[in-house]
Amino acid sequence: MATKAAELEMETNEHSLVIDALREADPSRKCYRLIGGVLVERTVQEVLPALESNKEQISKIVESLNTQMQAKRQELNEYRERFNIRIVGEEEASNKATEEREGAGTKGGGTGVLVS
Repeated sequence: MATKAAELEMETNEHSLVIDALREADPSRKCYRLIGGVLVERTVQEVLPALESNKEQISKIVESLNTQMQAKRQELNEYRERFNIRIVGEEEASNKATEEREGAGTKGGGTGVLVS
């Protein structure tokens, strides 16, 4: 889901760039649009509204995917807490980080910096 959301966000950015470029163009100017693998000749005034509506729809889909991902993350965390599931290496990394934070306060100012 995260990959698809990132892909759709990139597509939204591309739509924004094209929309910005077409807003400055003459409305009667010819432009080409790729629809289903076929290059179609249209005018700017025909293409611009379609691009804007596509961008809005893609943005809504991205928002929907993000809310679904948030719900799944929360569900996964609740499941892991309920059954006390730990990922290999996760506990070790959190223990090391805790030890480093605690150790930094007890060691007499040892910041790991060499000064000559």
